Amino acid sequence: MRAVANAYGRAVLSQLHLRMLVLSAMPLVLSLLLWGLLLYFGLQPLLDWLHTNFVDYEIFRTTSDWLERLHLGFLKSVVVPFFALLLLLPLMILSALLFMNIAAMPFIVRHVGGRHYPKLEQKQGGSMLGGLRAALSSFAVFIVIWLATLPLYIVPPLAMISSTLLWGWLTSRVMSYDALADHASEEERRTIQRERRRDLLVMGLVSGAMGSLPPLLMAAGAVLFVALLPLALAVMMWLYVLIFIFTALWFQYYCLEALAQLRAREQAVIVEQA
Repeated sequence: MRAVANAYGRAVLSQLHLRMLVLSAMPLVLSLLLWGLLLYFGLQPLLDWLHTNFVDYEIFRTTSDWLERLHLGFLKSVVVPFFALLLLLPLMILSALLFMNIAAMPFIVRHVGGRHYPKLEQKQGGSMLGGLRAALSSFAVFIVIWLATLPLYIVPPLAMISSTLLWGWLTSRVMSYDALADHASEEERRTIQRERRRDLLVMGLVSGAMGSLPPLLMAAGAVLFVALLPLALAVMMWLYVLIFIFTALWFQYYCLEALAQLRAREQAVIVEQA
């Protein structure tokens, strides 16, 4: 846990670096451009489709009963747009994660590796394509479970737990691959992911707790969120980009330190055998 805490502190300092703050603008701008176009052309058709299904399947009656029991009847008017946002949120997160991998991750690797681990050999055991494949396959599972747990958002504590666990699993898988892709061989990457599984999961769960905050804030301020939709979406995307960049820095510091220790240990064994 000391290594996890040390990497966390170094990631906090790097997150405050001007280069990292500027870096967050690139995936944010790309995400906002993409979702600005998609929402401009597709939001109203989506709302109309949801409204029709809510009427046809009497979902309005069910949701109204739930809200009345929870003394939240004033939210009836925003049920459809709020549900649309919950459906879109996984795709927004995916786009932010992909843009972060493409536009920001190479700079993060160079920033951490070049400044703090310049002598660590790069064995290129992974690739950007492999990272994207790992992210997409993991996110496919994430979306299925996310949709299955959407009803939990009427009970915020349960939503917090489920969202944190989901984010923790996703983050530990995707970020550990990206952090080691350039410097570690495939065998070294698998060894670190196996030997450091507990630490990586803890880091993923902490990152998952941070990643669950934006949707919970959205749930807590549903009326305001829907009323200020463009601004609220921009703020949410910015929060996710910052969380992704910090998480990438945290995993980068931790995994490169773990890799340096692994190689030192292997070198010591070779010397002893000689």
